[in-house]
Amino acid sequence: MKLSIAHTTQYDYDAPVIYSLQQVRLTPPDSVHQTVRNWSLDIEGGREELSFVDQYQNLTTLVQAEPGETRVAITASGEVETHTANGIFGKIYGRAPLWHFMQSTSRTAPGRRINKLAKLIRRKGDLLGDLHKLSAEILSIVPYSTAPTQATTTAEDALGAGGGVCQDHAQIFVAAARAAGVPARYVSGYLMMNDRVDQDASHAWAEAHLDDLGWVGFDVSNGYSPDERYVRIAAGLDSRDAAPITGMRLGAARESMIVSLQVQQ
Repeated sequence: MKLSIAHTTQYDYDAPVIYSLQQVRLTPPDSVHQTVRNWSLDIEGGREELSFVDQYQNLTTLVQAEPGETRVAITASGEVETHTANGIFGKIYGRAPLWHFMQSTSRTAPGRRINKLAKLIRRKGDLLGDLHKLSAEILSIVPYSTAPTQATTTAEDALGAGGGVCQDHAQIFVAAARAAGVPARYVSGYLMMNDRVDQDASHAWAEAHLDDLGWVGFDVSNGYSPDERYVRIAAGLDSRDAAPITGMRLGAARESMIVSLQVQQ
C-alpha cells in the first residue's frame, strides 16, 4: 500500500527565542516492511545541525531555532510503500540487546496496577494469546479519551485516570509485559484511518518479543495488530525515546504548538 503523509509541527513564541534545540524523529526507515519512496524534512525559522542514527536505529535530526525567531515550523512529508499486514515485525535487531527492553523507565515503572495486569501473562502456553488479552484488558480499563492524561503521564497513573490516548495504551502494555518477563518496546509512527485524512497527532503502539516470532505489534487503542496502513518511524523504551520531537529552549518566552497531519492512500 502506498501512503502519502504530510506532517507539520509549528511552534509559536510570544517573545524572540534565545536558544532552542529539538531532536526530531520524523524520518521513516527502510525495512522489509516498508520502502520510503520519497521523503523530505523542511524547516522554517530554524536549521538542521546534524543527523544521526540513535541506539534504537531511529533516524534523528537536530534542529536549532534561528536566534530571535518567534516561529519554528518543521514539516515532514513524502510517500511510503508498506509491504506487510500481519503485525509481525520479526527477528530484526539493532544495537540494543533484548535484555535492554526489560528495563523500566520513569514512565513505565510498574506499580500495583501494572503488576496486577501483568498476571494476565502466564509465560507458558499461549503467550501470544495472553498478550492479545492484555491489550483488550487495557482498552477496557482505559478507554480512548483525549482528556485525562498528559505527555508526561506514567503508565501506572494512566491506569487510574479513567481514560487515555495511544501513548498511554502503549506504555501501559509495555510496562505490564516487562513486569511479566516479556521484552517490550514503544513504537511511534503513522496510521492511515479509514474514515478521515486529517488527524490530530501521530500514532503509537507497542511491540512484545516472542522467541518464535520475534517482535510482534499490538495497537491497543484500535484493538488489533499493525497492518499495511501503518508506517513505522521510531522505537524505544518509552514515549520519550520514540517521540516525534523532543527538545529544550532557553528564555522566558511562552510556547504554543499547532500540529497538522494528513495520511492518505
